[in-house]
Amino acid sequence: MDSGQTILDVPRRFPDGPRPRPPVPEPPAHELSLPAYLAALRRNALAAWPQRTYDEPIVHRRLLGRRSFIVSDPDAIRHVLIDNQAAYARTRASVRILRPVLGDGLLISEGAAWRHQRRTLAPAFTPRAVEDLVPHIDGAVDAAATRLEAEAARGPVALFPALHALALEIAGRTMFSVGMETDGAALRSFVAEYAERMGRPHLLDMLLPLSWPGPLDLARARFRRRWIPFLDRIIARRAADPAPHAARDLLDLLVTARDPETGRSFDQDQLRDQVATMILAGHETTAAALLWASYLLALAPDIQDAVAAEAREAGKGLGSGYERRLPLTRAVVDETLRLYPPAFVLARAARAADRLGGHRIEPGDIVMISPWVLHRHRRLWRDPDIFDPARFLPGAAPPPRFAYLPFGAGPRVCIGAHFALLEATLALARLVGRFRISLPAGAAIHPAAIVTTQPDDPPAFTLTPR
Repeated sequence: MDSGQTILDVPRRFPDGPRPRPPVPEPPAHELSLPAYLAALRRNALAAWPQRTYDEPIVHRRLLGRRSFIVSDPDAIRHVLIDNQAAYARTRASVRILRPVLGDGLLISEGAAWRHQRRTLAPAFTPRAVEDLVPHIDGAVDAAATRLEAEAARGPVALFPALHALALEIAGRTMFSVGMETDGAALRSFVAEYAERMGRPHLLDMLLPLSWPGPLDLARARFRRRWIPFLDRIIARRAADPAPHAARDLLDLLVTARDPETGRSFDQDQLRDQVATMILAGHETTAAALLWASYLLALAPDIQDAVAAEAREAGKGLGSGYERRLPLTRAVVDETLRLYPPAFVLARAARAADRLGGHRIEPGDIVMISPWVLHRHRRLWRDPDIFDPARFLPGAAPPPRFAYLPFGAGPRVCIGAHFALLEATLALARLVGRFRISLPAGAAIHPAAIVTTQPDDPPAFTLTPR
């Protein structure tokens, strides 16, 4: 670390005024009927879980002939994700929804295929490898800030589409060393089409065996027949541009990666699936995190001004440890991911009998760990619905292990977590350092969870150059 004084000074500068409580869907007082529950899952899953899930460590109900458990007990979560993780697998619904767009990449694969991919990908996401990608992030953010400045001069800005474009630009530059001017619009169109029409869970997604296609599966298959050639064209165009001796982006690292145990590299299909996973999982979640952070800072202008001051003090250097000069900005990102975790639920189907916190688990039972519920659980957090980045400042008591899971935990923790945190921290510091972000009085953004936790119809923001 460059010096301890920056971090030590932050708590003394940290504003101590009232903290905002952003709006959330009101949890139902009692269990929803099955039709109402299934409708909520398609419309907004955050409104599906009753009030008691935020108070009790484990809550269960009958669901389509099986028992479903919402688990918010840290010890039980550790058991599912680490100690006995082999006894739990992805649900049929999640595989049906994700495989057409992500293929058999790291997020979907299981067993030996997953272990091969994880070992092969690991060197591309070490802190050293990620640090080499910072210039790509920085260039994309600078270009986006210049565009935003021109747009803000004309009036309020639709910030979410702009942040989507920024996150996609970062994904394109870090993956291919090029911008997304040629393919960005088509990629965003693909993503929007899938999320709106095919990414919402349907009753048959939960009931039918994976080998039995339902009506939505046919639409998903048609989508994939267009999606695969699109990705292949992007990869082929980049492959035609010879790389220098040193790896310049993630694609170079993926092409040359080898499983340290078997020496195997990725074939063309595997390479495409990893590219799809990284671009889609990365840019969607980053755009949402930056929008939520911007919204929270607009609700807390005193904290926003402190973040801007920190960004000015940190300067524009990109040397080793630059992000460590942004402890308050990073705390804002961490608190944003607590209030609005991108993956709002982790669903697993029990493969074998087990016990969780005194409950017997039978094969086929569904175990759900909801970061949305967990991060707002009243037994685990003080004032859980309040935006308070001080929870994550250096020197603050850390949250209980397995009470904070924005990227999952255990062997299947998100391999790109370090990159995502670095990207969001640097981008937020640059944007807040350049603009004062505000909303009209009384404007609110409501969260909706379909595939990820997204803002529902956000209003335009006012960006004032600092």
